[in-house]
Amino acid sequence: MKHILGMKKILLLLAAALLLTACGNQEEKLKERAAELCKYIPDHELREESREYMTEDFYNVLDTMFNRLPEHEAMDHEWLYYFVTGNGGTIADYTVTGVELTDNTHAVATISVRQKWEDGSFDESTDIEEHKLYMENVDGVWLMSDFDGHKADCIRHIAINREEQAVRAAISDYLVREIGEHYLKGELCIPTLQMIHEEDGLFMGDFWVMWYNVVGDTLKCVSGGNHAGAITMSKENGKYKVTGFEQAVDGAGNMASAKRIFGSYYDIYENVHSSEQVREAVRQEQLKEYVKHNNLNVHYYQDYGWPAKEIW
Repeated sequence: MKHILGMKKILLLLAAALLLTACGNQEEKLKERAAELCKYIPDHELREESREYMTEDFYNVLDTMFNRLPEHEAMDHEWLYYFVTGNGGTIADYTVTGVELTDNTHAVATISVRQKWEDGSFDESTDIEEHKLYMENVDGVWLMSDFDGHKADCIRHIAINREEQAVRAAISDYLVREIGEHYLKGELCIPTLQMIHEEDGLFMGDFWVMWYNVVGDTLKCVSGGNHAGAITMSKENGKYKVTGFEQAVDGAGNMASAKRIFGSYYDIYENVHSSEQVREAVRQEQLKEYVKHNNLNVHYYQDYGWPAKEIW
């Protein structure tokens, strides 16, 4: 009897040892896989080959952020483009310090990140950061499913951006239809929207309505003008509709009417309106988006009597 009990104890100890060994081997394999996945964490760009190392939904969310939204989004939301390295010219150096298996198909890797220069030396001015890389087992392969919770951030941002684009599209359509009608027409009417303030269905902006002809690879402006003011909108059946537009008047009463319309936001409007550099930067950016969206083979725009300017 003692012999049998002794054998059972030995077998239990062997089973426990084998289980610990298996767990250790699994953790080591997960750490190795996490280290491999670190190579595909977005850094200024989303590499096409990343698709094979990410879950389909995570890659699609990032693809929308990097490749489908306006490029200027990076200026306001740097984390979208620089997940860990920032924009300081350094390279991220990753170390996987641990992996926690949360269930049979999900794991979380803890990543230690240091910044190093191109010559391989470390940037001593930056601290070591800790990040979380989320992994999911899909058809027997561990893939990156999230990073620091950015997937949810991206989804929220995409929803906000789509709402903003719907508003801008409704304003642009209105300006083309109601304002562009009164100018000498060209082939394309493309407004430039400089938004000043938005609240409760009221959208203040410095709006320019321009008609262009496509000549070779250049958009040549044939007519247009400025229409600053406040647009009111309503949303019906999920679509935005312009219900009113109060414009600053031309001539001697321009400043007084603009002050009345923009109120406490007049100084912002004046700074935007008086800066040709800002206006041209916004115009270039929005022309680029228009050209890209409509698949036009156009690289320049040109006002009458002025040299052509590059769109991209």
